[in-house]
Amino acid sequence: QVQLAESGGGLVQTGGSLRLSCAASGRSFGSYAMAWFRQAPGKERESVAGINWSGHSTYYADSVKGRFTISRDNDKNIVYLQMNSLKPEDTAVYYCAAGTTGWGKMDYWGQGTQVTVSS
Repeated sequence: QVQLAESGGGLVQTGGSLRLSCAASGRSFGSYAMAWFRQAPGKERESVAGINWSGHSTYYADSVKGRFTISRDNDKNIVYLQMNSLKPEDTAVYYCAAGTTGWGKMDYWGQGTQVTVSS
């Protein structure tokens, strides 16, 4: 069983930055693919960014490329999402997820952290 806990959300002005963290329990964190998703009010959940177990492979949604950076520290069991140049359309609840067999299926989810970008 893996437990994920997000932190770092908050209110920021347009153009500002936030860094989200996701702390994971469990000894197998280093073997999991990790990803960030978000869900805005009235919209479906969407994938934002992902990182493979080693950190050497990442992906980003087109909407955040060049602005967001995902990274991980396997020694600390933490995955990060650095968000720069934030826009009002980035406002959403951000969720961390872990996939034990890769990005195709996420097996564990955190509770989410709210990010609000004011215009």
